[in-house]
Amino acid sequence: MTQEIPGTMLLDRAVLENPYPFYLQLQTQAPVWRVPGTEVFVVTSYALLEEAAARVEDFSSNMRCLLYRDEDGLPARLSFGEAGIQALATADPPSHGVHKRAVFPEFVGKRMSLLEPEIAELATSLVERAIDRRNVDFMAEVGNLIPITVINRLIGFRNSNLERLLQTAFDSTALVGGALSQQQLFECVGRSVETQSWIAEQVAAAAAEPGDDILTSIRNGVESGAFSASEGTGILMILLAAGGESTTSLLGNAVRILADNAELQQKLRQQPDLIPAFVEEVLRLEAPFRSMLRSVPKDTTLGGVEIPAGSTVLLFWSAGNRDPAAFENPEELVLERPRRHLTFGKGIHHCVGAPLARIEGRTVLSVLLERTSSFTLDADQPPQWVESLQVRRYERLPLTLVPR
Repeated sequence: MTQEIPGTMLLDRAVLENPYPFYLQLQTQAPVWRVPGTEVFVVTSYALLEEAAARVEDFSSNMRCLLYRDEDGLPARLSFGEAGIQALATADPPSHGVHKRAVFPEFVGKRMSLLEPEIAELATSLVERAIDRRNVDFMAEVGNLIPITVINRLIGFRNSNLERLLQTAFDSTALVGGALSQQQLFECVGRSVETQSWIAEQVAAAAAEPGDDILTSIRNGVESGAFSASEGTGILMILLAAGGESTTSLLGNAVRILADNAELQQKLRQQPDLIPAFVEEVLRLEAPFRSMLRSVPKDTTLGGVEIPAGSTVLLFWSAGNRDPAAFENPEELVLERPRRHLTFGKGIHHCVGAPLARIEGRTVLSVLLERTSSFTLDADQPPQWVESLQVRRYERLPLTLVPR
């Protein structure tokens, strides 16, 4: 008989820093695992993640609760029932389709591609400044700044404060990160409410100052009655969080891998055409968003496990990306590996910002490799992960940069 896996493992600080042995244990013993003493289920199998993502009627994207770490170290739920706003990533059909069409009209796809020279210019400026300093925290000097600047331009916020927007993006993912105490969660909710008010004002102001941007599209959607003003604000909050968080995590994870592997660094410098393939493997190995939350509207089963109505299910894309049943030598970085990771989700909720994240990733890495002869971790200051069940991001990533 298999020994029960302690529920505290999920939010154990050591496991959050290096979750992959735990994921493998779950895949082997309980690919659909009910956290003991809770109504929370964790899915880690690639095949079952694909299945759950396709069963939107059984595994709803509607967010009915937030998770936090209780005094016993277990995931507890702060329920808000029907009070939550369902927007884009947290909306089910048919609302999801309406929201997606509002934020991703034809011009947005074109605008993403047109942003590439701007991203390269910004990356060059920040990387060169970092090289001049030699010893820097890559996240503070480069990794945090580029994605929030780019998503701000794409959305079209007016007179925005990038530092405030970045904090909002990080707060938004902390809210669903599961690692906060209940008190910390309440404090984070309070800060997010303030930003929601500012975003609502931005949407209202877009009527007098329209542009070719997402903000104007959201305003048009509200005025046409396609969705409510609250839904429009919620959509923008999600885009800000995803746009600021996902690429920030990708950049830090990619740079850390390269800082640990001088041979791979040199290979990519000599063969820059391999950088896109490297980005895909980084996305697989260190998914910026580890998991996504689903609610269960009615009794169902998955992988032979009964899941009662009202349960919360965590779909761990990051575990599926290293599932030995789906990937040969899943722990290894293989540039020739076919792209089939789950990092940007699956099915109707595949991330609309995936093309932008890829553009930013390959552009910033190209600039960094081109402008340096090497970069290594700072021997005196170890990297520090953000403590979260959802995101895989470095809080700090001290580097020593050597110019070319």
